[in-house]
Amino acid sequence: MPLTAFQNVFAGNPLDRVSYKRSEPDWIAEKLADPASIALVLWNGKPMVETRKEGKGRQIAYVRADLAGKLSNAGERLLFMGMWQETAVFALDMDGSADPADGPLEGLGRFEDLRMIALDLPPGDAAMFATAKAMFEWRRRHTHCANCGQPSEAMDGGWKRFCPACKTEHFPRTDPVVIMLAVRGESCLLGRQAVWPSGMYSALAGFLEPGESIEEACARELWEEAGLKATRVRYHSTQPWPYPSSLMIGLIAEVEDGEAKADQVEIEEVRWFTREETRTMMAGALATAKAPGAMAIAHQLIKAWSEE
Repeated sequence: MPLTAFQNVFAGNPLDRVSYKRSEPDWIAEKLADPASIALVLWNGKPMVETRKEGKGRQIAYVRADLAGKLSNAGERLLFMGMWQETAVFALDMDGSADPADGPLEGLGRFEDLRMIALDLPPGDAAMFATAKAMFEWRRRHTHCANCGQPSEAMDGGWKRFCPACKTEHFPRTDPVVIMLAVRGESCLLGRQAVWPSGMYSALAGFLEPGESIEEACARELWEEAGLKATRVRYHSTQPWPYPSSLMIGLIAEVEDGEAKADQVEIEEVRWFTREETRTMMAGALATAKAPGAMAIAHQLIKAWSEE
């Protein structure tokens, strides 16, 4: 059951992570060898899926956990995801140029881009893939100890890396990002980057820095990117974002009167939209502007404000 009334894409992982069992290697090994245990698979960041039995949409194409264990390079590419009721769920990370669906996983599923299919997956499946993708990206970028530079080893079911040389423990990181819809009366401000598709506008965003509160980061980014001063910030929702491993913190920020001006560094243009214009844009009927896709938290921020 969702903890809030609103749940973004990639949130809502249905598994019990049983984090207190991760430090028991014998228990992990027992679950991995259990014929009832299952595993999801990613290849070069792409999830392995199959068509849903009812013929509409996609779902996780699971493999047996013991097969995943055999393909995991002695566990280095394996992640214990958690428990679905009495069933242990693992994840396998594969890479290389050869499609595993044409090799060791032939006939078990197909690999597709997660961004392209996220909305076509059951919410829980998308959330599990996002969890695994973020973890494997972290592991891929942290194969060596940041303290002494020596190779590190996977431990705790893949949720920790340990350096045998200097005994330092390393844990996954999540980078918090504030994403905010600036509003003033019956209008909201959207911006666009030069690399975006023509006509695409979205909420402003930026990484939260050390020593900042969420509200302070929101105010700083609005000032830096658009020259606007925030007066009040309210929370909407959050979204795990596995590109590579962020947490999008969705906010709606009231701003003072003043001219909005794009910084011409990250944002090339900013534009005010009335509430009626945002409703038209969300319906895909505004000729001069397009909203971000429904997978993005920015879409949900604009939608929530336009419907208030």
